[in-house]
Amino acid sequence: MDEVQRRGPDLNLAYVEQFLPEDDALLTARRNGEEVGAAPIGPAGGAALRFLAAMLDARTIVEVGSGCGVSGTWLLRGMRRDGVLTSVDVELEHQRLAKQAYADAGFPSSRTRMIVGRALDVLPRLTDGAYDMVFCDALKQEYPDYLTAALRLLRPGGVVAFDNALWHDRVADPAQRDADTVAIREVGRLVKEDERLVPLLLPVGDGLLCALKQE
Repeated sequence: MDEVQRRGPDLNLAYVEQFLPEDDALLTARRNGEEVGAAPIGPAGGAALRFLAAMLDARTIVEVGSGCGVSGTWLLRGMRRDGVLTSVDVELEHQRLAKQAYADAGFPSSRTRMIVGRALDVLPRLTDGAYDMVFCDALKQEYPDYLTAALRLLRPGGVVAFDNALWHDRVADPAQRDADTVAIREVGRLVKEDERLVPLLLPVGDGLLCALKQE
């Protein structure tokens, strides 16, 4: 019985990850990303992004870190047909692979705006209150700064989401004090304590931290 109880959470999480299998376009994008050292969001996290984009009837989304097209494909599949994804990534090759992934998934180039550059240089140039969702999956130590930027960019009722919110089981372990883990813990604290936000931490993939910006 103890062995079943120990295996239960792992079995459940594995089931969740496999619940909505990725199609050929996503699998190719994931494989291409992994070949260049990227770590795109997992299938369950991607499905959560699509759900959020659809729930918001999103027309405008900012993505920080392209995931070589994996996360963007999930987001585009949830957005309105006239929606535009703005994808920011410092890696030119990652952006090139993302463009390929979007084309493979059947999205015209007019559905995406690709910006190569550091997120903290690019985000200040984007319009205040003009976005339905901001998804962050780039430098973990910059997560608190991404949150600050997202709160400016989001419309009331918009959502910010952070991948790797559990960071390979390190965030839950207080003994782990490396800079990435500390920054992810900090953004979790900021989200929980900000009265403007309705927070949610989902145990999908490596953790997805979400927050809705209230009116």
